[in-house]
Amino acid sequence: MKIARIGVDGTEQLARVEGDTVRPMPVEADSPLAVLLDDRSSLPHAAGDPVALDSVDLLAPVARPGSVVAIGLNYADHARETGAELPAAPVSFAKLPQAVIGPGAAITWTPDQSGQVDYEAELALVIGRDARDVPVERALDHVLGYTCCNDVSARDAQFSDGQWLRAKSFDTFCPLGPWLVTPDEIPDPQDLWIRCRVNGETLQDSTTAQMIFGVAEVIAYLSRFLTLRAGDVITTGTPAGVGFGRRPPIFLRPGDTVEVEIEGIGVLANPCRTP
Repeated sequence: MKIARIGVDGTEQLARVEGDTVRPMPVEADSPLAVLLDDRSSLPHAAGDPVALDSVDLLAPVARPGSVVAIGLNYADHARETGAELPAAPVSFAKLPQAVIGPGAAITWTPDQSGQVDYEAELALVIGRDARDVPVERALDHVLGYTCCNDVSARDAQFSDGQWLRAKSFDTFCPLGPWLVTPDEIPDPQDLWIRCRVNGETLQDSTTAQMIFGVAEVIAYLSRFLTLRAGDVITTGTPAGVGFGRRPPIFLRPGDTVEVEIEGIGVLANPCRTP
């Protein structure tokens, strides 16, 4: 099932995506899906008739993730293009939740903030129930669904700071969407092709089979050290082809459009703007 978070007449609710329509769906307060919503005071929503997909505003699949935990250097080809050694364990860092935007929303920055803004296509997941010390074989039971992520990165800030928080957490630097796809439609998250296009040109083209640490391994590993809460987002790394790894480098510019496409999920498209 594809579940979109939509804006209609100034309110938000969840809807099931059915082809080129969406059908508003009821969500009980104790439903795992309730973690996707911002304002839960209006629950439960009544089910509605289908409406055209292009008549509603698509929002980020999860309104206010408690945490956004990202995994770096998780594709061998990407590690090689950065000159890094292959990690012995998942490399984790944080993106601040206020960086999250939805499909169609603009990625924004000013020239004085960064001159090296980069794209990173990633498979992301939303945790559906709390996870602590979870074994690998049960890790996927904690996944509410999967979505596309663009781990936008200011490379000059990343390399000058020596750590990644600021560079990865500019406002608007975590596009998510276009919707959440439940695990029954993605039985194997390690068998999906993943691509990134800038202005229609394909710059990343790989499969999640190339991950060094698969989704289940990442969840199990992180849960050894911290409790993953329902509604948290985990991004799982990017394949080769990022802008700073190219010769010459390719960085995003205002006016560009970035698309992340993942098999079985869809296309997350965002324009780039100067605010």
